[in-house]
Amino acid sequence: MNGNRYSIALSGTILAVLVSVATIPAMASLSDNTSDTTKSANEQTISDIQHALDEQRYVDAGNLLNQALLGGVKDPKLDLLVGELSLARSNFSEALASFTTVEANPVVRAQALQGEGIVLSNLGRSNDAMVALKKAVAEDPSLWRAWNAMGTEYDKQRDWPQAEAAYDHALANSDSSAIALNNRGFSLLLQKRLDEASADFVAALQKKPDLAPARTNLRLVIAMKGDYQHAIAGGSQDGQAALLNNAGVAAMVHGDYPQAEKLFGQAIQAKGEYYARAEANLEITHTLEGRSDVSAGGGTHKTTAQ
Repeated sequence: MNGNRYSIALSGTILAVLVSVATIPAMASLSDNTSDTTKSANEQTISDIQHALDEQRYVDAGNLLNQALLGGVKDPKLDLLVGELSLARSNFSEALASFTTVEANPVVRAQALQGEGIVLSNLGRSNDAMVALKKAVAEDPSLWRAWNAMGTEYDKQRDWPQAEAAYDHALANSDSSAIALNNRGFSLLLQKRLDEASADFVAALQKKPDLAPARTNLRLVIAMKGDYQHAIAGGSQDGQAALLNNAGVAAMVHGDYPQAEKLFGQAIQAKGEYYARAEANLEITHTLEGRSDVSAGGGTHKTTAQ
């Protein structure tokens, strides 16, 4: 959404988190002045930490990292994993500091640039993010998370061909990661290519059935097709307000303002307390509906919500 347009508040995370550590490519061995025994032990430690990160066992990963660092192990690969753990926990300033510290080391430079670019993207520093991400894939084209983050940056620019190319790289280098599938699907949704978007969300859920953003996005596609009842059906009681809000957003985008008002009202009622997102969307709907009436009457004011 552009800064000069209304901001529509969707509930839940629609893009799958870019901070997912997924799989970092195999790392080089330690320096030659370390004994073979130490090398093997360090490689096992790194493997154990990476495995904990992959399974989102962040407490375990942190404990293993602390043990290694307190034991006096000096290894840029451990410093890189410190950054990955901070990134996974959304501690962006700490993650950025860790990645920039080891960026100059050729052993981990490409992965550090990838992490740096993802952090900068999450911080909204798009230009800096793209510089880091392009450097990362130039050094190692297999870094799918960098390609995935580039895809989301191109989505922000509405540069659809470049976004599609970036997601193609991400999928090819990740064995069709559920996260990359979801994010490409959301890119297609933004382009109103609903059938293709739906196929990506379904594929993402087949890969990772508990990927909540993909499930939310699939419901949004259903709502965008005008099937609001199916879009809100089957949700938990706690999540019903969010489903109703998102269906209302779809109705508003379609220009079906009466239906949008109804859904936002139901979302507010389901929440049972102040629901800032639905309240804001309801206010936008009233404004858009009023301006639509002015336009229909020959006025010059017309606003399109994106």
